[in-house]
Amino acid sequence: MKVQLKNIICTTDFSEVSNQAVTFGVALAKELGSKLYLCHVIDLSSIAMYGEGFSDPLEIERRITNYAYEHLRGLIDDQSIDWEPLTPMGHTADEIARAAEEKNADLVVSATHGRSGLKRLVLGSVTERLMRTLPCPLIVVRRPEQDYVADVNEEFGFHRILVGCDFSSDSALAFQYGLSLAQEFQSEVHLAHVIEPAVYKDLLKPAREEKEEFQQDLRKKLREKLTGMVPEEVHNWCTPKTTLLAGQPHEELTKYAVVHDIDLIVLGVRGHSLVETLFVGSTTDRVVRQAPCPVLSVRATTRSAKEEPGK
Repeated sequence: MKVQLKNIICTTDFSEVSNQAVTFGVALAKELGSKLYLCHVIDLSSIAMYGEGFSDPLEIERRITNYAYEHLRGLIDDQSIDWEPLTPMGHTADEIARAAEEKNADLVVSATHGRSGLKRLVLGSVTERLMRTLPCPLIVVRRPEQDYVADVNEEFGFHRILVGCDFSSDSALAFQYGLSLAQEFQSEVHLAHVIEPAVYKDLLKPAREEKEEFQQDLRKKLREKLTGMVPEEVHNWCTPKTTLLAGQPHEELTKYAVVHDIDLIVLGVRGHSLVETLFVGSTTDRVVRQAPCPVLSVRATTRSAKEEPGK
């Protein structure tokens, strides 16, 4: 499946972290020839950030909207790119999801402040909500110090792309996106499956003398399954690398990304209840908070997955 990224929404709250996401979004849109929608959601409950006091509500709304528009235009500066500002008012995650639907977005680019623990539980995470409500995939840029794209005029690309695979429909779609981007940027493709002890514990109970042989057989079958996921034509433009890891998925994928200097991690997102997500967090959530590079999250229920073949 060739993924078309014609319309990209890039979000910003005007912080240093989200400005890094804007730089990334502009560079990506320029490289792909996409239209970029630069979106800032105006939250009137945080009116102090706009330097406004309480007076006439309509006047405040007009002034804040003008302020946001001028700030967005300043972020684009003189870049030669097809772009449009979006300044909706309301709850951040809800308004971004609504904009993605209305603009038929193929991708949303956002930043995360990487909250964890109690602060994350109390305040919640716009990024995690977006992962589960957007009608399209989401790329999360986390660290401004990462300097992933120092200048939008520099050459942009992904040299090495890592796709995490648990053999679910979500990870299969993520692999399709990873392959498509890898072909676009002529990237190395790394496909990894993590053998998680909690998942395989019932299979790893043979007698001691049989254990080593059994584990070797399991690894062989899993490696064959990984290799079998790679379409034959992919070998015409790259040499995919498949690997098996063992441990906690978020930890192993993050370590692999660091060791192999990965530029983009692509993961599927499974549905979780709000309570489960807040207290436990999914593998994708945890990778986003720890990864040394941008993370692309894909849900099997996104609009792209629902479209009929050939459309």
